[in-house]
Amino acid sequence: MLDRLSLRQRLLLFFAAIAAGAVGAVVAGLWLGYRQAGDPAVLSALVTAGTVAGFAILGIVAGIWFLFDENVGRALDRLAAGMRAEAHGRAAGAFDAAPGRYLGDLGPAATALTDALSETRGALADAVERETGRLNAEKARLEALLSDVPAGVLLCSGAHQLVFYNGPASDVLGAAPGLDRKVFDHLREAPLLHAYDRLVAAGDAEAVADLMVATSDGAKVLSGRMRLLDRGGAPGYVLTLRDVTGDLAAHAGRDRLLEDIFDRIRRPAANLQTVIGVMAEAGDKAALNAALIEEVGALVKSVNDLASRYDTARGSWTALPRTRAADLSDGFRARAEAAGLTVTTGGADLILRCDGFEIVALLAGIAARLGVKDVSLGIEEDGAGAIITLGWQGKPLTVGLLEDWLARPIDPAAGEATGRTVLAAHATECWPETVEGKQAIRLPIRDARRAGGPVAPISRQVVYDFDLLLKQAPAELADTPLDRLTYVVFDTETTGLLPEEGDEIVQIAGLRLVNGRRVPGEVFDTLVDPGRKIPPKATAVHGISDAMVAGAPKVADALARFHRFTEGAVMIAHNAPFDMTFLRRREHETGCVFDHPILDTVLLSAVIYGQTESHSLDALTARLGITIPEEARHTALGDTIATAEAFLKLVPMLKGRGVETFGDVLSEVRKHGRLLKDLNA
Repeated sequence: MLDRLSLRQRLLLFFAAIAAGAVGAVVAGLWLGYRQAGDPAVLSALVTAGTVAGFAILGIVAGIWFLFDENVGRALDRLAAGMRAEAHGRAAGAFDAAPGRYLGDLGPAATALTDALSETRGALADAVERETGRLNAEKARLEALLSDVPAGVLLCSGAHQLVFYNGPASDVLGAAPGLDRKVFDHLREAPLLHAYDRLVAAGDAEAVADLMVATSDGAKVLSGRMRLLDRGGAPGYVLTLRDVTGDLAAHAGRDRLLEDIFDRIRRPAANLQTVIGVMAEAGDKAALNAALIEEVGALVKSVNDLASRYDTARGSWTALPRTRAADLSDGFRARAEAAGLTVTTGGADLILRCDGFEIVALLAGIAARLGVKDVSLGIEEDGAGAIITLGWQGKPLTVGLLEDWLARPIDPAAGEATGRTVLAAHATECWPETVEGKQAIRLPIRDARRAGGPVAPISRQVVYDFDLLLKQAPAELADTPLDRLTYVVFDTETTGLLPEEGDEIVQIAGLRLVNGRRVPGEVFDTLVDPGRKIPPKATAVHGISDAMVAGAPKVADALARFHRFTEGAVMIAHNAPFDMTFLRRREHETGCVFDHPILDTVLLSAVIYGQTESHSLDALTARLGITIPEEARHTALGDTIATAEAFLKLVPMLKGRGVETFGDVLSEVRKHGRLLKDLNA
């Protein structure tokens, strides 16, 4: 039992034993004196003397113990905590030897030891960095290569936990999947299990399985290919994914169109055949010719109608590309200025469905034949399409001359393509007219839209932890080492400190820790509409105003999203009872129960540094050498990052004290219940 006591508790017992021994000695001496005196009259005096001596001894021993505890016991604890911070937490420069000023050479010796450790660690780090430089370069090249793979790539363990995913995989699935989470959270389970079982049963290391799988919400259909990584009891696998939802829709539309084509042509063709047969038997050539003309006309009309529909659908074999109006204008300017013309361009920022090269060649060819020096080109929105206007000052252009130009090749580089074939390919026409006193040629483009914002960049992030491939089946939580658990560190900002009086969350943030490190990209951060005014005093602390939360998710929606983010993880907060109160008070409304295991960095700090130290987030991060930028302090994400960094430094310090599993941590933090309540059942 004594092994479980701390140094200060042992010192207290030591001085208590001294006090008890001294009081016992006084009592024994007075009792012997009384026996020798043999006079009952002196008994009262002896009792009085013994009582005074006993209290004096207790007071003297208590005073000496207090001084010894303050200058030796606590000092030793502080020095030990500081040395552990240097040894395990790597809090460089944070060691303070001042508590050991009454311990002789122990303080300077501890300082020298930590300085030597820091120098040795620095030299070792430099050596390791030099030796691993080549490996890091190879790793960076591999990450760059994998980030440019256009297909979504997932690497899963034999337990179907995610070990790797790239940026396109996040785009295909609609969100970052999350390391060490089940792939079934995002994809339907049955197709994956069927392909996996088929590959395992095949026993061929080179075998692959092609599959079709839908996302868990059914919004997308993905084409995938699975390959096992190696042989073993439960081999992992690589899964490549491509979104084919649009392809399936296009194929379905094309199939419907082809069915309509055959149906529409079949009827007039059958009618034509019947008419020819009947009229041939009757011998009426005039009626036969008239009927043939009528049926052929109907057939031609059907074919033209279907061709028009097919062109509009833009799912055809000759689908036109999309061209930005500004690029088309710039191409025309270059061609026209090369021909000696002065060009003025303008118009709306549109995206046109057209072959930019052919349209530019056609317009530049016409401009070169006009016989003028100055031309203008405008592109404006026109209903569902756009209209291109080539203008000039001078003689009007006749329709006959324009038709003659359209019959000629538009450009030597375009082969035999003429202006007329270009117009036919775009299902359009052009004509001369007068526009605002200027001569012009007008050319409509049937399909156009306004340009949106800049295209979102392709996600190049690669997220992985290959150690998860070797992760063993989870043991009981209490027996699981701390560095094997998955954590979500979180923090909230609120309208006030009194949830029972209606205060609400205005911001919530969290980040995931997997295998003892932060996972880039797996961050939750959202403002929350509290449904009430934010007091100015609260805004002064966290900087969040009513205008900032306007349009943000409601509390119930934000908590439901955050609950999905924390699934399967141990939750960590600094002063967790405060934050958990705000999360749990809406459980009945949202149906999301926050019954996760919970660790509190306040209590972990008390385990390392003792209850008498300050355990605020600022004090803890200062002791661990963690800097919180001033602008990030008292923001949910900023405090979350600081708490996560503190936790990652506390874990090796706990292991150095023999606290290695989650159960060990609970046993230790429950000794400090006077500070905060442990929230684990």
